[in-house]
Amino acid sequence: MYGNESLTDLLMVETSRRNTDLIADIVLQKPELFEELVNIYLRNVEPLSRRAVWAVDTVAEKRPELLESYLESIIETLPDFGHDGLKRNSLRMLARSPLPQKYLGDLMNICFDWLISPKESVAVKVYAMEILYRMSNDEPELKKELADSIEWRIAEETPGFKNHGLKLLKKLNKEMNTRKV
Repeated sequence: MYGNESLTDLLMVETSRRNTDLIADIVLQKPELFEELVNIYLRNVEPLSRRAVWAVDTVAEKRPELLESYLESIIETLPDFGHDGLKRNSLRMLARSPLPQKYLGDLMNICFDWLISPKESVAVKVYAMEILYRMSNDEPELKKELADSIEWRIAEETPGFKNHGLKLLKKLNKEMNTRKV
């Protein structure tokens, strides 16, 4: 690998973009290590899993096909994540991945729960909105529920949420009005 260090050793060096990129580069050169990296992430052990998910996300941006066989496991593990970084990076990866049909109901419930929760970060809510919006393209009846959820939360939220939420509401309202005609 990189000297005699394991992925775990490398992940524990530091939390930095530089270290994440180093690990991602190693895994991109040796894709057989991707499974080990994903397993570290899905173990949900702090701080190791949080550092691993950042590297997994970095690898998956460049090689999305590596992530596809793990999407179901990620969705199954989502409810167990307590740390914002695990939630945020997981949803970020799911937002740009093909979503497994079998888990759409579970993912939809998680995303709606996190979207309306006052405790979740703006980034988690924005990625939840994006996933729900993608789902609504296949299930148009979700558009109204998503629009209602955004409207319900918007007055209580941060400028980042409001900005993204208002843009998405505009799209949703246009799409819902187009369907009625």
